[in-house]
Amino acid sequence: MSNQQSNIKVKKYLWEAVTLNPDLYEDALRNQNAIKLARIVVILAAVSYALGSSVIGLIYRPSLPLLIFVFLINGFVVLIGYYFWTFIIWKLGQWLHLRPPAYKNLLAPIGLAHTPQVLNFLTVIPLFGRPIEIGLSTWSLLAVIAAVKRGLDLNFWQAIVICASGWLLVEVTLGVVQVISQNLL
Repeated sequence: MSNQQSNIKVKKYLWEAVTLNPDLYEDALRNQNAIKLARIVVILAAVSYALGSSVIGLIYRPSLPLLIFVFLINGFVVLIGYYFWTFIIWKLGQWLHLRPPAYKNLLAPIGLAHTPQVLNFLTVIPLFGRPIEIGLSTWSLLAVIAAVKRGLDLNFWQAIVICASGWLLVEVTLGVVQVISQNLL
């Protein structure tokens, strides 16, 4: 595949994730590069989230090592949240006898669904930071619901319940870590 074709495929995946296209799941399963792209998207989302949280922390004038520590913790929580959320969806699919695909096959569409969260650095905008963070997170939730609905062949409400359960746990964890890191600063 040429570099131009590869770039077109990357743009297609990212566009499908942002526009909540349910075909994303099936496309991602057919392409081995989708998991690599998904990891890149999640890493960019983690860096963006950590950057937004750290810039806000500059108000407190922390030491450089503490600022780096807070940056790393916030980014790490996003990365772990991605794997945890995927695991919860996979386990609930098994528990409900939905015959979910292999765990690794869920990583690509759920990772690509993190595409809106690459904009998390915008949370530094005064008064709009928290609404932006919630909006981007909800956007990712909707993208995961679209992918899981198609991938696990669920109805809309089943997909919401399965996806929202893991999403809530991840969001609460992110909030707790954010509060703790702000108290450290």
